[in-house]
Amino acid sequence: MISALSKDVRQYMLVTFNYWNFTITDGALRMLVVLHFHELGYGALQIASLFLFYEFFGVVTNLVGGWLGAKLGLNRTMNIGLAMQVVALLMLAVPSSYLSVLWVMLAQAISGIAKDLNKMSAKSAIKTLVPNEQQGALYKWIAILTGSKNALKGAGFFIGGLLLALIGFKGAVIAMAIILASVLVLSLCSLEKDLGKAKSKIKFKEIFSKSASINILSAARMFLFGARDVWFVVALPIYLSQVFNWDHTMVGGFLAIWVIAYGFVQGFAPKITGKASGVVPDGRAAMRWVALLCVVTMLVAVGVQFNWQAELTIVVGLLAFGAVFAVNSSLHSYLIVSYAKGDGVSLDVGFYYMANAMGRLIGTILSGLVYQMYGFAMCLWVSVAFLLITTIISVRLPVQSHSA
Repeated sequence: MISALSKDVRQYMLVTFNYWNFTITDGALRMLVVLHFHELGYGALQIASLFLFYEFFGVVTNLVGGWLGAKLGLNRTMNIGLAMQVVALLMLAVPSSYLSVLWVMLAQAISGIAKDLNKMSAKSAIKTLVPNEQQGALYKWIAILTGSKNALKGAGFFIGGLLLALIGFKGAVIAMAIILASVLVLSLCSLEKDLGKAKSKIKFKEIFSKSASINILSAARMFLFGARDVWFVVALPIYLSQVFNWDHTMVGGFLAIWVIAYGFVQGFAPKITGKASGVVPDGRAAMRWVALLCVVTMLVAVGVQFNWQAELTIVVGLLAFGAVFAVNSSLHSYLIVSYAKGDGVSLDVGFYYMANAMGRLIGTILSGLVYQMYGFAMCLWVSVAFLLITTIISVRLPVQSHSA
């Protein structure tokens, strides 16, 4: 039945399958590291430092990876990402006495490079498989890929917490390495050669975008993701564990439900933003949705600041934040692929995700630092400030209507 599908559809399915499997291991590994090292007595700032190289090398990888994807082909960058994630997982399978902070940071650096090579390859590949005039179809497929990725990342959070409870840290990373190695073998055998490879010669200096619209969108993306991670990545799991005494499975399960729901909303973003009316969204829509997200986050911050039913406020507020953030993220993911050049698409997408990774890096560091020094409420207020900046930047995004 699959053989009856067109070549482009089969390639899209394989790219998505690779991305899905990688995403599950990425989410599970993050939860494993946060919970395992918190259990070992590490503080919030120390745990945040474990992800420092992960996020930093994500910035570098997206900047250089876009050039590599255009020069070598997206099939190669995707397979390199899969292979590097297997290496990173096996590095963490060493005896616990060898799991020093520096060793874990090194493994996380490799994982960060792997994740962003894989993501850049998957997002860029869609541009090569969807005709440029079909903007509505492009928005739909980007929303499906992004939404399903985040739903599975949420599943990864739960799997990480569950595996830690059932087979321990070492057993969990070995099991994930075996599964991902199998996916790599399938990808090496089936993914089309030269997918996404630029037809014209690509110079290294072209890694920096010359497009004003992409630069503005990238700046907005950086602060948007910084606003999420400043309270979500380190502060929230530790807060739920310390203040509400949730165990590993409860923390992993709740964050899994949140990210899965967030992913489903992303998948339906085209309908939510009005694609059914025949027009796909533009910069004005992105500005309006981030302004709404700013209001939602402010309400959650006020509730936590004044300790108004803190547990209920965080649970309900996080769900509301996730729903609105999902639409924002999906809009951005569509806009970058829409703005990007057709030839050498990975250059523009890589630059944009470099800004995305920079936002995660800033958010991760601040998540541990602000939580340790000032508490969870202040993490939320920093998030509000970042979202205000995102709203101001988004005013300058291009306003143009495309037919769906």
